[in-house]
Amino acid sequence: MAFTELWERYSFYGLQGILSFYLLYALSDGGLALDPAAAAGIVGAYGGAVYLSQILGAWLGDRLVSPQNMVLYGAVVITGGHVVLAFAPGLAGLGVGLTCIVLGTGALKTNITSIFGFVLDQSQDERHRDASFSYFYMAINIGAVVGPLTTGLAQNELGFHYGFGLAAIGMGAALVQYVASMKQLPERARTINNPLPANRRPLVSLTAIACVAAIGIAVATGLLRAANLSTVVTVAALVAAAIYFLTMTTSSAVSRDERRRILGYLPLFLASGVYFGFLFQKFTAISILITERIDLQIGGWTFPVAWITTVSPLAAVLITPLIAKVWNSLGERQPGTVAKVAIGLTQIGCAYLFLLIISEATGKADIPLALILLFMMAAGSSEVFVGPIGLSLATRIGPAKFRSQMVGLNFLTLALGSSLAGLLGQLFTEIDNASYFTLTAVCGIGIGLTLFAVRRPVGRLLDAGLER
Repeated sequence: MAFTELWERYSFYGLQGILSFYLLYALSDGGLALDPAAAAGIVGAYGGAVYLSQILGAWLGDRLVSPQNMVLYGAVVITGGHVVLAFAPGLAGLGVGLTCIVLGTGALKTNITSIFGFVLDQSQDERHRDASFSYFYMAINIGAVVGPLTTGLAQNELGFHYGFGLAAIGMGAALVQYVASMKQLPERARTINNPLPANRRPLVSLTAIACVAAIGIAVATGLLRAANLSTVVTVAALVAAAIYFLTMTTSSAVSRDERRRILGYLPLFLASGVYFGFLFQKFTAISILITERIDLQIGGWTFPVAWITTVSPLAAVLITPLIAKVWNSLGERQPGTVAKVAIGLTQIGCAYLFLLIISEATGKADIPLALILLFMMAAGSSEVFVGPIGLSLATRIGPAKFRSQMVGLNFLTLALGSSLAGLLGQLFTEIDNASYFTLTAVCGIGIGLTLFAVRRPVGRLLDAGLER
């Protein structure tokens, strides 16, 4: 499962690493020459839609199709999307390819994480879940590192569509890996947990058709455009989250302790959404900064622009084994879930404080490449305190009847973060750098310290009815 996820992330981040620059670069450089604010909106909305679609994937994997088959179908659709991007130029090819990847990733991501949780339920006790998910998350970040390294080099030397082609090969490898190993999965992976009654399926089909038609009309009439894509996806993510929280907390199938755990997760959900908004700015505001103020020339060679954003997941990969070892060594003395997320937020806030300092110290001159790489390391390594912890928590505290949906709700933090990064990228184009980096630094550090202050009452809610 980890290697399948590694290859899927290879393709996703291999594309993500060069997508911003494909939108921003001039036509003569192989790009689409879009306005920076529009590019930030598209990238933010795309990332948000990828994760927002996972709510639908989680529901389908719980009600209509087994998680095992959802992962398989999703992998096929994602592969097709990358092939379209590799061979179809212009905005039309971009739109079709990204739409396929959004839908396919929605089918794959939450279901593969749920299956990983099924594997842990069979073989390990709760004390090892955070460490196990840290290694699973390390596989994610390995793919997030190797993907942009290779696609970025291909784009730098040959052109953007060669980079997109490598991402297609990576997704093909994920598909082969999964087909070869899925026979070994637990029986729960092949079972529909909560089948939808047959008499309700026509209504679901009509609703799906109506939603697709509404989106098509909004695009055709100009109501949905690049400038407001991130806003639309942000609102959709918040509405979806509100619906999920209300559904689970009011369901008669949810016990009192399960309801308390869901309420305890609410502040962590919001804090994690803000965290990923800051982290994913590497694809929006920071990408714009790179194109405007970073000199990529090293002698007679151009440093691949996608490699800069790759430093972020690379730092997370390198620090993960150390942190996982620390969690195992500390055992019950390790910081609680809330404290870990608070550490991650405070660290990324400090990273933006560092970026503020170097941005102001250099004035209007170019920022040295080494310093922006150092910022990426500081911001990226903070992810180990948030990402894997959220995955582990979602599979641990979810109500029995809503396990897959709880994982989907956790991925909504990424949807919220991605679309928020798009909005922040658009704000970055409107205000001066000093004000922008001050805002992000103060918010990151302030929210982190606030979360740390309330860690005990929130932690008690998260542990309601569970054995530690």
